[in-house]
Amino acid sequence: MSEPAKARKLNKLSQLIMAPVADKLAKKRLAIVADGVLQSIPFAALADPNVKAPSPYQPLIVNHEIVNLPSVTALATQRQRLSERSVAPKTLAVLADPVFEATDERLTNKPPVLAPELDLNRSSLQRALKNLNRNGLSRLKGTRKEAEAILKLVSPQESIHAYDFDANYNFIINPELKKYRFLLLATHGIVDTKNPELSGIVLSQVDKQGQPVEKGYLRLGDIFNLDLGAELVVLSACDTGLGKDVKGEGLIGLTRGLMYAGSKRALVSLWQIDDIGTSKLMPKFYEAVLKGKSSTTALREAQLKLWQGKDWHEPYYWAAFTLQGDWR
Repeated sequence: MSEPAKARKLNKLSQLIMAPVADKLAKKRLAIVADGVLQSIPFAALADPNVKAPSPYQPLIVNHEIVNLPSVTALATQRQRLSERSVAPKTLAVLADPVFEATDERLTNKPPVLAPELDLNRSSLQRALKNLNRNGLSRLKGTRKEAEAILKLVSPQESIHAYDFDANYNFIINPELKKYRFLLLATHGIVDTKNPELSGIVLSQVDKQGQPVEKGYLRLGDIFNLDLGAELVVLSACDTGLGKDVKGEGLIGLTRGLMYAGSKRALVSLWQIDDIGTSKLMPKFYEAVLKGKSSTTALREAQLKLWQGKDWHEPYYWAAFTLQGDWR
């Protein structure tokens, strides 16, 4: 699709959604409580309704910070629940680039035949993948570059990370994780909108010997049971901002689980993100956050840098990410 055609579509969608409130927008922060299909709309990429044709396409983020809320009631409840919590003492915990298959190049002694225990056809992960018509899990090499670039912004004394085989279930459930204000999970995310209880975060599936681990999938129920002290959790993975729309409850998915686990806010995605494009966006986002800027400001600045650049300006590369939760 040509650039003008894309701009026309974004303008048309924006007029449908934003035109009724266009005269009230000014340059305010937009706190969006969406319902139904609107929960999958990338508001950051919508054309600013106050920029009229024939002016060039201008996304909402040029003049607005954008945050999504599950509901005003949920926000008030979360603020009350976390109001007495002290700030976590350390800065950043990162999980990236897990090992998904016994044929992975990082295994020096590959088993000739996969162990029967690795047949996960009846597991939660395989059931979810089947529901989503996905075959297997490819390695995400860009997550390693993304993680390394972000960790350079933090002193080793203030950070912890897990790559490869160490990007596993034990790392996620370790109580030490509660000491970190920012958490980055750069791996595959699975969101099953039909059976949300099958949703989860994919961790290393095998150990260094190529044998299947006991738990290589952090299910939604596991996420609800985490005890986090995070100001922000970033799920740098595909479709992590989606979920099952339950009347009166909103989306039931990974975001809801993370907030219940103690995260004030979460940065999640609305579609299958580009591995390399994301590795360009996230370091810019974290650089701003670690300088003390709010998450909404940091996301807007990072998205604008990609939009204003030459190689990653398409909304596909930057507009998938949306901030959920408290903006303060």
